[in-house]
Amino acid sequence: MDVCVIGGSRHFGRRLIGELRDSGAAVTVVNRGTTPAPPGVTHLLADRDDEAALRTALGGRRFDVVVDQVCYSPLQAAVAARVFAGRTRRYVLTSTVEVYAELGRPGGPAVPENSVVPSDVLFDLELPWADERFLADHYGEGKRQAEALLTREAPFDVVPVRTAHVLGGADFTGRLAHYVERIGQGLPVVVHPAPQPASFVHEPEIARFLAWAAAADFTGPVNAASHGPLDARELCAAIGGVIAAVPRLAEGPHELLSPFSFDRCYAMDTGRASRLGFGFSSVADWLPRVVEEARGR
Repeated sequence: MDVCVIGGSRHFGRRLIGELRDSGAAVTVVNRGTTPAPPGVTHLLADRDDEAALRTALGGRRFDVVVDQVCYSPLQAAVAARVFAGRTRRYVLTSTVEVYAELGRPGGPAVPENSVVPSDVLFDLELPWADERFLADHYGEGKRQAEALLTREAPFDVVPVRTAHVLGGADFTGRLAHYVERIGQGLPVVVHPAPQPASFVHEPEIARFLAWAAAADFTGPVNAASHGPLDARELCAAIGGVIAAVPRLAEGPHELLSPFSFDRCYAMDTGRASRLGFGFSSVADWLPRVVEEARGR
């Protein structure tokens, strides 16, 4: 299998590249070169937002599948649809649970993929997607519209992998560390008065899933999450059990809420992944190890 990975310079992207390489795939990584590519892969330097530079870097290369780790807007998706037309038969877009953020409700069920159908989502290329603040403030919407544009306009098969909140590995977000540090130091953790469950996935598991999806033949969105969603209070209790500390919980205004403290449930239904043949682990299987890793940093 000949695979192109766009991005992949940090967190589970590097793990994904290793998974693909070690499986025997020929891997080409395309990014801006801020971090050296792992050994054994072809490294092409280009800014994915610069269509001409991306075409030049790719030259005449063609791929069985592209895995796009860094597509955050329909503007970027439109560039990809044009550049990879005729270069690939399959496109795996690393998407996010945040596409469901506005759909959840307190006490609601886990959300299946058909809660957001890409072909039904409108996209707007005129919005200021090039503005970093706008892009950050509209993360879930940007991913929704990227899914929609690729699904409706790209001349290749598209698989949006809607990834749960990723824990473990070289996590640059600091979200789990926030809990581990505050609970370990006896500081209060600010949570919503009635926090709702969220889905999580282990860093090596999402890398394995993306590599598996790259080699599969299904199309359309698929949820990727370990079994056992947790709300913020349950997450605190689990962390406290690992580090032998009693969490101090407090309620506060929205701007002080801890990460993963949500007022609506949008845990993900992973039934489709199971039916397609991928079995996820349970959060309880790996969370203690991840907490210890975060504690040791």
